[in-house]
Amino acid sequence: MSGKKELDDLLIESSSPEQSKEDIQKYLEKKQAAYDALEASADPIDRARLQLDVAEALVGSGRADESWEKARAALDTFIELEQWQDAVESCDVLYQSAQPASIVALAHGVWLSVTYPVDPTLTVNMLSYVIDETPAKADGAAVAAVTAHYVADVRAAEDKHKSLTFLTKQLLANVAKEHSGVEDQEGLNMWMERLELLDPDIFLPRLSLVLGAIVPVDGWWFDRDALRDKIPQ
Repeated sequence: MSGKKELDDLLIESSSPEQSKEDIQKYLEKKQAAYDALEASADPIDRARLQLDVAEALVGSGRADESWEKARAALDTFIELEQWQDAVESCDVLYQSAQPASIVALAHGVWLSVTYPVDPTLTVNMLSYVIDETPAKADGAAVAAVTAHYVADVRAAEDKHKSLTFLTKQLLANVAKEHSGVEDQEGLNMWMERLELLDPDIFLPRLSLVLGAIVPVDGWWFDRDALRDKIPQ
């Protein structure tokens, strides 16, 4: 079980906000103790995952400023060792920490989650953050929403395809309503055609432009061209 899933399940079971705080603190202490107990020869992936668990718990306990350095270091390890899912989850924690560069971390997480075949639910979550951060009338939200639906459609496993694409259809419809007042399927179809959201060869490059507006060319934390060469065939 991933640390994020473990913490999420813990919070679902909590009976009150006070209980949640107590549970998060216990989780933090457990993960920090496990990290401190690691031998010098420990697997760097295991070390980075525990480091990320600690960072996430710090965010949940209101110590987000302390989590940044830990999650950022974990991200570098995951990128170096080609652990793409973990790398995106690191960007998620960095975004949740609400630090000055959190929006930059979000852009990195979106790029990784669209470029690599990670869990499509995680990709949809990252793209939904972009929608939340984008003014309702801006085309960037529409590009993020249609990308989320496209990724869900082409990547979701058969047992999750229906539920995830239902979610992304709703996400796309909500963006269309906020963007242009679209209320029905016919209007949605016309809106998508007008904004050129029907062809991934058009809207995926536009997503790159959206991310480029967030991160300047010399502001990326990794070499995207080098990482593209590692994409599974």
